[in-house]
Amino acid sequence: MLAGVALGATWSALASAQAGESGATPQRFERAEVHMGTPFRLVFYADTETLANKAATAAFSRVAELNGSLSDYLPESELSRLGAASPTPEPLAVGDDLWRVLRHAQRLARATDGAFDVTVGPYSRLWRRARRRRAVPESELLEQAAAAVGYEKLRLHECRQSVSLLAERMRLDLGGIAKGYAADEALAVLRKHGITAALVDAGGDVVAGAPPPGRATWHVAIAEVVEADEEQATPTPQLLLEDAAVATSGDLYQYLEVDGRRYSHIIDPRTGLGLPGPSSVTVIAPDGITADSLASAVSVLGAERGLELVRQTPRAACRFVWIDEEDRTQARATDNFAQYLQQTTTTIAK
Repeated sequence: MLAGVALGATWSALASAQAGESGATPQRFERAEVHMGTPFRLVFYADTETLANKAATAAFSRVAELNGSLSDYLPESELSRLGAASPTPEPLAVGDDLWRVLRHAQRLARATDGAFDVTVGPYSRLWRRARRRRAVPESELLEQAAAAVGYEKLRLHECRQSVSLLAERMRLDLGGIAKGYAADEALAVLRKHGITAALVDAGGDVVAGAPPPGRATWHVAIAEVVEADEEQATPTPQLLLEDAAVATSGDLYQYLEVDGRRYSHIIDPRTGLGLPGPSSVTVIAPDGITADSLASAVSVLGAERGLELVRQTPRAACRFVWIDEEDRTQARATDNFAQYLQQTTTTIAK
């Protein structure tokens, strides 16, 4: 059994603003709105409230713009319209944001032999309905969906910034990459307004810029899988980040259990099935799009292959925590993960 821990990264700015050489004292501001179906939070330091409000409004507007392009829930989004056109007789031109995300996704799909695959949309739709009905999708429906899944059925044409979908009824799902990209873009907007000491939390995908005034790093707490019968306080790992991102992929709450078998909301694109067993994967990377997509890929690949993939990614680190068949917590990490880690004695809320 597991404790009731919320998976995903959470942030905490543990600093107070200090006066700079000019005598100005940057103030700490916090703003939050719901976008992409999740809370987006901004924590940043600015000289005036006027600047803070202007920058936050622009950052949230940028995230809303991205949702209109990258969402698979909105029927009129650029992504949904692209899928509805499948198979495409001719390559379809796409906007800059969708192009950047698809190009990153396809590179990772090739590197993982399809363990990360944004063409998983037909499976995603079946499993969303399955969780509502609390019933595993019929094998016949999974077989039909398989005909429309496979990263090789998605082709990108660099010279024309256009996309071909080669199978019927293809649907793209950017759930494992879009939030990280949106967090990157929100931070970029704050920087354009002259705000560098900032952190963006996109529902657990955290992108940190320069640290708060007078501090060396941001402190970001992550929640991981733990055993429910632990009576002693369980330390909450705290990561020390500067100009870096962290994403945690896990299934403590988002899963379906039928006839004693557990199916994660994280789907293996190669089988169409939800992953078995509780686990959480925390990835640190230079930017949000890399951390978000790697966390999803590592979850599917498993500890051994997943950690090797992270080792091959510049400036990336990872920890994989899971519950084994004997209900014991297991953990493995890349060697460089420890350099970001600071243990605290905070008790995880149960």
